[in-house]
Amino acid sequence: MVAIGCQHRLHLLEFADRKALSTEVSKLHKSQPGGIGFGRTKIIDQAEQELAQFFAGTRDCFETPLALHGTAFQVQVWQALQDIPAGQTKSYGQLACDLGKPTGARAVARANGSNQIALMIPCHRVIGADGSLTGYGGGLWRKQRLVEIELQYRRSV
Repeated sequence: MVAIGCQHRLHLLEFADRKALSTEVSKLHKSQPGGIGFGRTKIIDQAEQELAQFFAGTRDCFETPLALHGTAFQVQVWQALQDIPAGQTKSYGQLACDLGKPTGARAVARANGSNQIALMIPCHRVIGADGSLTGYGGGLWRKQRLVEIELQYRRSV
C-alpha cells in the first residue's frame, strides 16, 4: 500500500496497484501548500501498526487521524462508512437512507468511489442492493478478501 501523511493526519492510503493512484497523488500534491514530500511520520508509523494488527485479527477499527479531502457530502459518506462495524456490510441504498437521502444511492456510490483512504474508511463494506460485491477501485477480488477477513471480527463478538 501507499500512504501519504503529514505530522498530524493520514491523507492517502491506497493499494499500490490501483489504476487511479497516480491521479490521486497528483490531486493531493496540487491541493497541499508546498506539495507533498517523502519520508516517514508518526502518523504513517501508526497507520502501519494498525493495519498490521487489522490483518493479524487483533484490531477491528482504526484510530489514525485522517484528513478527509472532499465535499461536505463526501465527508458525510466517509464518516458513515466508518460507523459500519467490521464484519458487517450495507448497501448503497441503506447508506443513503441512513444519511437522510433515500434516493441518493448513486451519489453515495460516487462518494464511496472517491475515498482516498482505503481500509480505514471502509468503502469495501458497501455492497449492491442484491448483496453482490460491486464497485471497488482496489478490485472486486480484494473487496471479497477484505469482507472475508472481517468475518472473523463478527464471529468473535
